[in-house]
Amino acid sequence: MSKGILYLLPVPLSDDAAMASYTPYLQETINTLDEYIVENEKTARKFLKQAGLSIPQQQLIIHDYGKHNRDQGNKQEFFKGLMAGKNVGLMSEAGCPGVADPGADIVAEAHSKGIKVVPLVGPSSILLALMASGFSGQKFAFQGYLPIDKSDRNRKIKDLEAQAYRDKQTQIFIETPFRNNTLFAELLKVCKPQTKICVACNLTAQDEFVLTLKVDQWKKRKDDFHKKPAIFLLYF
Repeated sequence: MSKGILYLLPVPLSDDAAMASYTPYLQETINTLDEYIVENEKTARKFLKQAGLSIPQQQLIIHDYGKHNRDQGNKQEFFKGLMAGKNVGLMSEAGCPGVADPGADIVAEAHSKGIKVVPLVGPSSILLALMASGFSGQKFAFQGYLPIDKSDRNRKIKDLEAQAYRDKQTQIFIETPFRNNTLFAELLKVCKPQTKICVACNLTAQDEFVLTLKVDQWKKRKDDFHKKPAIFLLYF
């Protein structure tokens, strides 16, 4: 018996961005699927409705790989349909599955089982921020979260700044939204005046904010990024 296909389905980054976030092919694909592996069931069901799902939702099989279920040892349950020849969709809570997302573990397991993986086009906050920053898209690195400890974080910022200058490489990182302002203040304190920083907040939302300035220019402003989903980029 042939195995099914695991479709990686991007999810909108903001509540009001559904129409800008999916393609006709994605709409067509979800209406061929009745089984999903998702990070957040509530978000997933909302997205499927917005995307034009015609299959009654009560008929769907939804496996939750959220943080409370991720380490429960039931991952193999997610693959029974796929191994039996059913196509299944994988969805993150927002953005692209597997990119700065625990869905990467599901994708890795699919590959180990010889299951075909098909990524669909959709929004990635990391790539959207890079596109809009004006920084190098030829050489870049996503660093994830920087250390929480202040001294460790400052050392990491200095290391990333040095790497940006030395390797001509864009450095991309994120922070928990309620710590955005603390991180940003540290960037302005630690980095050289001529170093460029881009902050991209609420991407694809109506109040989207993307701005690239040198450190000494940022210091003349009073911006508030508290509790706003943000991507930070550093370049020379």
